[in-house]
Amino acid sequence: MVIKMDESKENYPSLISHSSFHEEGVGMEGAKFMREMGYTHREALSNINQNIVGASLKSYMANNAEFKGKFAAQMVQHCHGEISEAKKVTSLAPNPTSLEDCTIIDVVEYDDASDGQVPMFVKHTEAMLDEIDRMEEIEMEDVEEPVIDIDSSDLKDPLAVVEYIDDITAYYRETENSSCVSPNYMAHQFDINKKMRAILIDWLIEVHCKFELMDETLFLTVNLIDRFLEHQTVLRKKLQLVGLTAMLLACKYEEVSVPIVEDLVMISDKAYTREEVLEMERFMVNTLQFKLSVPTPYVFMRRFLKAAQSDKKLELLSFFIIELCLVEYEMLKFPPSLLAAAAVYTAQCSLYCFKQWSRTIEWYTNYSEDQLLECSKLMVTCHQKAGTGKLTGAYRKYSTWKFGYAAKAEPAQFLLDL
Repeated sequence: MVIKMDESKENYPSLISHSSFHEEGVGMEGAKFMREMGYTHREALSNINQNIVGASLKSYMANNAEFKGKFAAQMVQHCHGEISEAKKVTSLAPNPTSLEDCTIIDVVEYDDASDGQVPMFVKHTEAMLDEIDRMEEIEMEDVEEPVIDIDSSDLKDPLAVVEYIDDITAYYRETENSSCVSPNYMAHQFDINKKMRAILIDWLIEVHCKFELMDETLFLTVNLIDRFLEHQTVLRKKLQLVGLTAMLLACKYEEVSVPIVEDLVMISDKAYTREEVLEMERFMVNTLQFKLSVPTPYVFMRRFLKAAQSDKKLELLSFFIIELCLVEYEMLKFPPSLLAAAAVYTAQCSLYCFKQWSRTIEWYTNYSEDQLLECSKLMVTCHQKAGTGKLTGAYRKYSTWKFGYAAKAEPAQFLLDL
């Protein structure tokens, strides 16, 4: 960094020479040296001015010591003309008796900045110090937040599949539209409506919790229900059967230990028989053409929580918020990846009470704050009414010690004002 001197001024304070200035320009290193010595810029300048009382402001001091480095070359470039003779210092202090301690220092002539012997010509003016302060502030502002490699710590974990995780995530993004349904599909249903769907899913959240099933199972269950209802009209008396059968299929795909059909019949208060469940299972897989492997919000949630470097509290609150969205029919208009990103963003805002979306998580989600804001506002609304009304399955689930009382967190209401 080269600092351009203002040569239009005639008077300069005496120069500072110190070994710590070697090999580096004045810039940040000079400021750093003065801070280490316990001086601020203003104090250093003040001390210099006190030491030159009575001296001629046009007098210059230099030494013959060898001075190498980039700083010398830079300073020489700003010096014009040649210094032919040294000027004697007539006074260094107001006390005349101190003249015997004064030393006359010769100035070496130089022709080229590349020469090893060059004068240490440091001109610390107030303007230059102001410039240093300003450059420090600019450099701090210009430093961009780095994107963290969230997979570097898992290189030795074969289950993390670090070599393939980026390709897997890219594939999920390419195929997530196949798991989406029309946000208006309920218009084709003549005997059920979105309120009935909400009641069914709220009940399935409780069933899922009672059986202690994996998170993946719940998200796949809801996805199977919506995709089936998009293609088939269902009577309201069969809607619960559709839900139970979807959970059975999801368990067979995701779980290690699958609930038996009789357990599902029992949980429905024997509203259906075993044969009806198996018949609906055949009908459903044929309707869906056996396409059960689809990216749900869950697969994106895990990736995005890792990018957010989440702790258990943030993780539980994020899942609470997104499970609230499973009940809401209006949330079907958002793709799974956006739902997951918005849930993490909303949870962060709720916990920290301010907007937080780092460059790292923006990089891995491919969503900016502006893209998430609409969905996040709807999530805050869902969070506000979670404990009210009749559909409180997710709220009661996350109000327990097992789930960290995540439902007790305050909603990020300030997002509604944006």
